[in-house]
Formats: sequence, structure tokens, C-alpha cells
Amino acid sequence: MPRSKAPEPILEATPARARERRQRVQSAVTGMAVLKGLARLGGRASLTALAAHIDESPAKVHRYLVSLVEEDLVAQEPGTQQYHLGFEALQIGMAAMRQADPIRLAEASLVRLRETLEVTCFIAVMGNKGPTIMRFEEPGLPVTVNVRAGSVMPLLWSATGRVFLGLLDEKGVLAQAREELAAASPARLAQLDGSDPIGALRRAVQADDCAWVRDTNLTGISAVAAPVRDYTGRVCAVLTALGATGGFDPAIDGPIGSAVRREARAVSTALGFNPAA
Repeated sequence: MPRSKAPEPILEATPARARERRQRVQSAVTGMAVLKGLARLGGRASLTALAAHIDESPAKVHRYLVSLVEEDLVAQEPGTQQYHLGFEALQIGMAAMRQADPIRLAEASLVRLRETLEVTCFIAVMGNKGPTIMRFEEPGLPVTVNVRAGSVMPLLWSATGRVFLGLLDEKGVLAQAREELAAASPARLAQLDGSDPIGALRRAVQADDCAWVRDTNLTGISAVAAPVRDYTGRVCAVLTALGATGGFDPAIDGPIGSAVRREARAVSTALGFNPAA
């Protein structure tokens, strides 16, 4: 009877190899910390400032900077001896910016809002005719509204438009708001501040960094909206949730308002926005 073969031993990394692997991983982590620290300091800093920012010794940071300089991820200014982001770092940043599409990045946020809160929600950008809905999500029992992807929202009467009006300092936006004001009916004008309606709306949005409406754009419909910012801090889109006034709380600090603001911040972060910067 043939003898059965003994099972082959499982080869494991030797302690030396495992230690070497951990060291390589740790080196990569430290190198990324140096690069991210430089970016968070505005892309330019002295060795001392960079070392203090990432809480490492200057000697250790210098060793990593030498390697990053060799890879063109960092460069050093001869006159000031400061380090700044190099050509390859700029290439990486440009590639990331080309992928930074607020509509695509907001898809997951819209689905979460629809599923967790069962509200109608959408994302809009500022088009040449006004705030334009680009992506629209509805719950299982949708609210009947006459807006869809491609619809243009008013600046003065919608929560979406008010966010753009309050946070975009552009002549075209203000001119459109004045046109809406001039064409408004007495009933609509009564909803606004009589002395300085556009200024009052802008100040309110700037104070809250979001906007809400109740029965102003569509009777029986309330909405809350929050800004989405790109890496420069400019408002590039607005995230909005709406529902029937009777069962929809548009308060900015309520459950729906808090969720909308949270998702808008998440999209902004994905676009590279850093509030601290």
C-alpha cells in the first residue's frame, strides 16, 4: 500500500521579512504624511514648520523630503530654502480635479437622502438661465411636483435659488434676482422683506450657510437646501430636499436639514474643499 504524502509545510514570512515589510509600509505612511502636511500648509513651508505640523523631527522629515524631491513630488526654493509641491504632485492634483464632478459625486448622497428620509431630493448647478436641476431622486411615494431634471428654479422663491443668490457674488445672479423681483406679484412680494428683499435673503443665507422655504415656490411644498463647494470654496452646486409641507420639516437644524447639510459637506470634501484652508 503506497504511503500517503505528508502535507507540504505552509511557508510563512520569516521574522526578518515581516519586519522589513512593516518598515516599508511605515515608510510609505510617513512619506504620505509629509506630502499631505505640505499640502495642508498651503503647498509651501520650511522644514521646521513642516516637521512641527506633522509632529516629527526635522532630521526625519528631511530624509523623506530628499526622496520626494528625487521623485519630483516636492521641490525646494533655492532662495528661501522652503519646500513646495513639485511637478508630479501638480499632475496628480490636476488629474484629481478633472475627476471632480459634483453631479457624479452627489449620486450616493441623493440615494441616501431618498432611502433614509424618504424625501424627494436633487442637485442643481447654476446655468445660464438660472439654477438648473441635474439629478433628481424620488422615494417610493413621490410628492407631486412639476420639477424634474432640466427644470430651472427661481432665485428668490426656491431654497435652491436662495443658496446660489446668497453665496455667489456674481453680477449675472444678482441681475436675474432683480428681474424676478420686478416681475413678482404683490402676493409674492409680501413674502419678502419690503425695504431690501434681495439683501435680506442674502444675509440670511450667509448667516446659516443654507436656505429653507415653506410654500413660497410651490403651494404645499417645503424645501431645505445646502451648498456644495469645490476645492476653491466656490459654490458649484446645491443639494436640496423637498416634501409636502404638512409632513416635511424644513428647519435647517431638524433631521432633514441636518442630513442635507451633512451630505452637502461630504460632497464638498470629495471635491477637495477644506473649510480650514
